Amino acid sequence: MSDQHPRHKTPYAHVLDTIAWTPLIRLNKVTAGIRTPVYGKAEFFNPGGSVKDRIGLPMIERFEAEGKLKPGGTIVEGTSGNTGVGLAIAAALKGYKCIFTMPDKMSQEKVRLLKAFGADVIITPTAVPPEHPDSYTSMAKRIAKETPGAVLADQFYNQANPEAHEATTGPELWEQTDGKITHFVAGAGTGGTITGVARYLKKKNPKIQIVGADPVGSILAEVWRSGGKTMPQGAPYKVEGIGQDKVPGTLDLALVDDFITVSDRDAFTMARRLTREEGLFVGGSAGLIAHAALSVARRVNDPDACVVTVLCDTGERYLSKLFNDEWMRENQLLDAEKVTLGQLLAAKGGQIPALVSAQPGQLVRQALGLMRLHDVSQLPVMDGAACVGSVSEQVLSVRGLEDTKVLDKTVSDVMEAPFPMVDATTAADAAVKMLGRNNPAVLVRDHGTVQGILTRSDLLQFLMAR
Repeated sequence: MSDQHPRHKTPYAHVLDTIAWTPLIRLNKVTAGIRTPVYGKAEFFNPGGSVKDRIGLPMIERFEAEGKLKPGGTIVEGTSGNTGVGLAIAAALKGYKCIFTMPDKMSQEKVRLLKAFGADVIITPTAVPPEHPDSYTSMAKRIAKETPGAVLADQFYNQANPEAHEATTGPELWEQTDGKITHFVAGAGTGGTITGVARYLKKKNPKIQIVGADPVGSILAEVWRSGGKTMPQGAPYKVEGIGQDKVPGTLDLALVDDFITVSDRDAFTMARRLTREEGLFVGGSAGLIAHAALSVARRVNDPDACVVTVLCDTGERYLSKLFNDEWMRENQLLDAEKVTLGQLLAAKGGQIPALVSAQPGQLVRQALGLMRLHDVSQLPVMDGAACVGSVSEQVLSVRGLEDTKVLDKTVSDVMEAPFPMVDATTAADAAVKMLGRNNPAVLVRDHGTVQGILTRSDLLQFLMAR
């Protein structure tokens, strides 16, 4: 690979000059066992933290050249957040006002970031079709039409979008790989990145494969697979800024050689792995595309090939979502933490001894008194280290009321089946399956010694807390 394009040797005139020429970084740990090298284009190095910084200024300059945007004018756009940031940075330097509409599924970090640049942000419902008047694209069109001196950036149809990537991202990748790139994997939100880069790379080498990565729920992969003959119905998904429920005008599907569909779970899992294993703090769309890139690399299985993916934006935009374990679990995107019975027993605490038990030779009235003293509803009957039976307050009370002589019998005369004995290393989820109507508790054993008892109530509290 060639040396990185020289940067930062002299001062820049303004922040817009720092856009582009982002690093190309090899992925190492997440590609373990894969022979094909995979590189990530680290677009979060742009000043606004995403690949969308590349298109903000070119779109504005086109409006200026066409005479549509004049000093003091307003830029309106429907955005998932990142294009808004790219526009807002350029608008801040040029003195334009910004109004952005965003679907309500987008993270609060993106909303606050846009407001930090002085933009007005209007939140719209996600679960409406694109032609609905309340969709973020329809609302942006209406605002632009009704606002004097306003233009609609229209990233989904503005050809300055793919042209910016054809002029910058494509040439950078060609130079950074010394022309050795064999596969380019990218998502399609507007389609600007994959279309612009594909146009440039295909001109340099028609054999380069262009692979689209699409979320489950987006229609783009299915439209491509059908050759445009079908227009499926989209479904909701969690990953942001990628995929569509319509085909954007800036997306040229004819340039795409393959499409890979990726689930939200796989996308977010890979984003978290890239952060924790590679030190690349990226968002969910980058995780989705990287997951697809690794699939391509496995299939190619050639150390002389060169797969390049796009690391679209910074993970700072998603701290409240994919990097929040609670949010991930609420959305069934993260497996519940594995808790052992030993850990559960240690967390139980309280004033009750870890194990309150009866002995076979004790009287029933003594066992009842023991249960009331410690406010427990059942006791294991222990003969040394062995559990030989069990008694419950409910059964003993009923039998004692029916025949008071029962109170003076020994526990061994009236005890029921012993509680199951399980190791402290057993997963709490597994113990849940052992507890039923006829089995109210389990005994937890560590290295042959009983450490305590866990009841149905204890396990229920654990499940509710989780």
